Amino acid sequence: MNEEPTDLQDDMEEEDFAAMLEESMGGSQRLDIGQKTEATILQIGKDWVFLDVGQKGEGVLDVRELQNDEGELSVEVGDTIEAFFMSRKGGELRFTTKIGGGRSGHEQLEEAWRSGIPVDGRIEKEIKGGYEIMLPGNVRSFCPYSQIGLRRQDNPEELIGQSFQVKISQFSEQGRNIVVSRRVLLEEQRQSQAESLRETLKEGMRVTAEVTSIREFGAFVDIGGIEGLLPISEVAYSRVEDLNEVLHVGQSLELVVKSLDWKNNKFSFSLRDTLADPWQNVADNFPVGSEHTGKVSRLAQFGAFVTLEEGIDGLIHISKLGEGRRINHPREVLKEGQELAVTIEKIDEEQKRISLVPAGVAVEATETSWSDSLSSGSGMGSFGELLKASQDKKKRKKK
Repeated sequence: MNEEPTDLQDDMEEEDFAAMLEESMGGSQRLDIGQKTEATILQIGKDWVFLDVGQKGEGVLDVRELQNDEGELSVEVGDTIEAFFMSRKGGELRFTTKIGGGRSGHEQLEEAWRSGIPVDGRIEKEIKGGYEIMLPGNVRSFCPYSQIGLRRQDNPEELIGQSFQVKISQFSEQGRNIVVSRRVLLEEQRQSQAESLRETLKEGMRVTAEVTSIREFGAFVDIGGIEGLLPISEVAYSRVEDLNEVLHVGQSLELVVKSLDWKNNKFSFSLRDTLADPWQNVADNFPVGSEHTGKVSRLAQFGAFVTLEEGIDGLIHISKLGEGRRINHPREVLKEGQELAVTIEKIDEEQKRISLVPAGVAVEATETSWSDSLSSGSGMGSFGELLKASQDKKKRKKK
């Protein structure tokens, strides 16, 4: 069992004969060299792990492939692993999870290239256009920058010294010219994860995501298998002007799945939905008639928005500003970032709107505020709105 194959052609012929014999006896579907399959661990010995691979014979795997640097096993009997079929010799099915360690040389690397089996690689240094990767048997190879990961590396030198699996994409000149790719394996892994997520992921579920990039309109996040958008409007209950002030690339977030469009490969998430809604206790915290100090967050033609607390903004209508004199724009009397004492005039919990007046101004039980102000973008000013209110009042009296 410890004997290593010495002649690939003989192994192939024996494998073909054994496969045909097995098929003639009504055995399981034939395994092709390099084929990935699921295997259940039956027994763990000193040198070999014995596998149930759905064939008449047992599969065997070098136990070192399932040990960490300290020699500790990462699996136990009954676990299921993925392995690649290598050869059939003497009724024994040889498997591997990778090509690596020991006496791996050009012949095994060529076999790994032909069968698509991953190999161990270690980044030695940067060279023109990419990295020099050391493969098993001290065989040198080249990996382009574009094939080292799923995304561009901002600091390529940080990967030097790291080890991971790669797939040989080019093998020529008897092994003197070898090109490898890590990206291919990562894409295969993501595809498998995406297929699994499609079966289990539902809207409303909470997931852990990593921020991959930030744009003006939102942040792209990766949940391990699929990438989607966290819109800027879904980051917080309060208005966010610059995402870079609250998020950074590489940051881990807990998000809620907002929408899933598998057909068009579009997915969106929400950070806001994981936070407590500040409007739940707004009536208790900001009763009508109470005074508070807020910060002017935005000035519009129709009025000034004032932040009372995180996620709670109110509006002072332009007609309430100017201390009795007519103004054309709130910036004539206020500026953004200014602290301002205000009084709660009205609360609409259903629409999540609060009407404010400057502290000291009498509170009136009128409809003036959000509903009228947002439709008054014509710049009529307080005179036009007062005229409209007067006309409406006359109509109500006639009725």
